[in-house]
Amino acid sequence: MSKFLYGIDFGTTNSALSIYDEEKKEIIDTISIPSLIYFTESKSFVDGESHIVGEKAIEAYLNDGMKGRFIKSIKQILSRTTFTETRIHNKRYTAADLVTLILTDLKRKADEITGVNCTKAVIGRPVFFDDDNTQKDTLAQSRLKKAAENTGFTDVRFQFEPIGAAFAYEQTITKKERVLVADLGGGTTDFTYLILDPDKVGSKDRKNDMIASGGIYIGGDSLDSAFMWEKGTPYFGKNTTYEATKGKVLTVPKSLFANICTWDKMNFFNGLKIKREIDDYYYYSGNDPKFKNLITLIENNLGYSLFRSIEKTKIELSEQTVSNFNYANMGIDIDEDISLARYNSIIEKDVNRIENYLNHFMETYHVQPDEIDCLFLTGGTSMVAAIQDLFKSKFPHIPLNSGDNFKSVAKGLAYSGYLFEE
Repeated sequence: MSKFLYGIDFGTTNSALSIYDEEKKEIIDTISIPSLIYFTESKSFVDGESHIVGEKAIEAYLNDGMKGRFIKSIKQILSRTTFTETRIHNKRYTAADLVTLILTDLKRKADEITGVNCTKAVIGRPVFFDDDNTQKDTLAQSRLKKAAENTGFTDVRFQFEPIGAAFAYEQTITKKERVLVADLGGGTTDFTYLILDPDKVGSKDRKNDMIASGGIYIGGDSLDSAFMWEKGTPYFGKNTTYEATKGKVLTVPKSLFANICTWDKMNFFNGLKIKREIDDYYYYSGNDPKFKNLITLIENNLGYSLFRSIEKTKIELSEQTVSNFNYANMGIDIDEDISLARYNSIIEKDVNRIENYLNHFMETYHVQPDEIDCLFLTGGTSMVAAIQDLFKSKFPHIPLNSGDNFKSVAKGLAYSGYLFEE
């Protein structure tokens, strides 16, 4: 019988696994990888595998000239009823199959550390996978459970990710606190209001400590999408005009460009019909060079490298007032300074939606600001300056704490062993 429990945070951007020793009652290690999969262009690869997971996926993708199939933000398709499968190298992959590839990589690394085949795991999930839609929520969790079973976990429990983050924070406090936890990841923003007590660490019954939980389907990917729409798409011909018939000039449909603002819609361009339409727009635009950039982006699978530049700008603007949005590849040339004020205006709608949901959350569950002892923020998006400003201005009297933004949830999930006693 294994004495280990794995806490697994399968994230939109990064995934982490904490190894909890149930005998010593401590975490012995935490590992994390980017939630990325790269399928090589040719079917054969090292040891007969045609896919690579995590950090090495980025390296292989770039080394291969960005060919093949690069998959990112898999978590966002878990709740999509329209996604049934994708075919790669003539092999069928469901959403659960894709998640399995990432979980398998994490489990293999962890099992190498423990020296055992651990089959027990607490897996994190957002409060809502898709904005309070019960059907989609059930679908997403069932897919995630299937992936865990495919990976070799036979004893699985699920825990809300913000509760996981709270349990990680609970390890650091010395007295009872009422804590509002905000977990801002790549795909969702989740809130939990609960009572934390260092005397209750490891307790089997925490139900009465969980006061309220809620979430909204907005995260770091939403901010990147907004930025791409405002500052990226003009370089790819968003405002391109074409002569539909002699003397009749129209603008290329904006819907085309919505499909390069989110990763899960990139496959929209794979069909022959849409490819012909794009070629026609290019021809009737008089071979507009910016529209040619769109063709280059699609045909050469440059989406990931472009979004890396967008993310770099976002990260830099978390610490400074100006960043250079720069991308140069295969004739595409972007070089533009972006001020923090301009960036904040681009993401303002999404930040306002988070604030509006937070107001709704507090009103619905009767959470009074003067009753909150502490704010705990986690997740990569929590570092965005506008998000920090939102919480500081809304709760100026409350201490704002944060842990490891990429490992806190996994650690807290590993401390959730009480779920197996219920």
